[in-house]
Amino acid sequence: MKDSQLIYGIRAVMEAINADQPINKVFIQKGLKGELMKELESTVRKNGISASYVPIEKLNRLTRNNHQGAIAQISPVQFQDFEKMVEQIMETEKMPLFLLLDQVSDVRNFGAIIRTAECSGVHGIIVPKNGGAPITDDTVKTSAGAAFNVPIAKVDHLKDAIFYLQASGVSITAATEKTDNEIYDVDFKKPSAIIMGSEEKGINPSTLSVVDNQAKLPLMGNIGSLNVSVACGIFLYEVVRQRR
Repeated sequence: MKDSQLIYGIRAVMEAINADQPINKVFIQKGLKGELMKELESTVRKNGISASYVPIEKLNRLTRNNHQGAIAQISPVQFQDFEKMVEQIMETEKMPLFLLLDQVSDVRNFGAIIRTAECSGVHGIIVPKNGGAPITDDTVKTSAGAAFNVPIAKVDHLKDAIFYLQASGVSITAATEKTDNEIYDVDFKKPSAIIMGSEEKGINPSTLSVVDNQAKLPLMGNIGSLNVSVACGIFLYEVVRQRR
C-alpha cells in the first residue's frame, strides 16, 4: 500500500472523516486507550466506516511515519451520494441500469465487474459501506480505469437502496441459483437493477425476499457455479441484447 493512499495520526484521520474523504477503512491499534482514541472510534462509528483493530506491527508495516495508533486507507475514487446519483440518472436516462453488489469481497473481482459494467452501459453501481471489497489501486487497475467512469455509491443498508430504487420505478433482479427462473425469462426493457452476491454466500436471503425477480444462469457442465465477475458480465450483456 502506497503512503499516498494513507492518512496517519488520530487527529488527521478524524479530520479526513469529517471532511468526507473517500475512506475505505480505518486501522486502529489494539488496546490503545485515551479520550482522543474514544473520539476517533465514535467518529468512525457515526460515519459508518469500516474499522479493524490490529497489532502495532501491522501499522508499522503500513507506514514508517508516526501513526499514533491510527491509519486510514483512502479510496482512489470519490464515491457519489446515493440518492442524488439515482435522481440524476432517472432524470437523464431513458432506460436506467443499476448494478448492486452484495458484499463482493475480492478487489480484482470488483475491478473486473466495474470494467464490464462500464462497457455494458451501467449508469450507477451501489455497494454496502461494510463487508464489500474496497476500491484500491488493484481494483482500479483491474477495471482498466473504468472505476473513474462509472458513478459508485456506498449505502448503509442494501435493502434500503432496493426500496428507494423500487419507489423510483426501477425493477430489481437478483442473480441467484435459488430459483427455477432463468435470466432469459426476465424483461430488462425497462428501468432495471441487477444484484450480484458475494463469492462465498451469494445474496443475503433477507435481500432476496424484497426483489422483484430472481434469475439464474443455465449451467451445462459439472461445475456448480461461475465466478461472480463472469456471471455478472453474462447478466449485463443479456440486458444489452434485449435493449438493442
